Amino acid sequence: QADLVESGGGLVQPGGSLRLSCVGSRRIFDSRGLGWFRQAPGKERQGISFITRRGGTVLYDDSVKGRFTISRDNAKNTMYLQMNKLTPEDTGIYHCGVSDGLDYASFSSWGQGTQVSVSS
Repeated sequence: QADLVESGGGLVQPGGSLRLSCVGSRRIFDSRGLGWFRQAPGKERQGISFITRRGGTVLYDDSVKGRFTISRDNAKNTMYLQMNKLTPEDTGIYHCGVSDGLDYASFSSWGQGTQVSVSS
């Protein structure tokens, strides 16, 4: 697994927001595209967002488009995922990783993940 550590998950009510963070090494942030994927209980891993090395291009899965925002601060070796209007379908373990694209198959390495639970 990559030298990446996620944080910011938790339990939130439907309609609420969370901001995930992903801290990594300078080597990764200086040279690679990054992304987020999630795994819901009983479901396959799903790529949900991707950002290029300098942040010029961002991609979102249709399931999160308009609600989630990916960003990165290379000076701080940190990537973020702002998640708004959360629904129970967003529940799962969220991983950040090194990636060349949006699909889960594009991820080459990732962190341990952070749990996001959306429930009333």
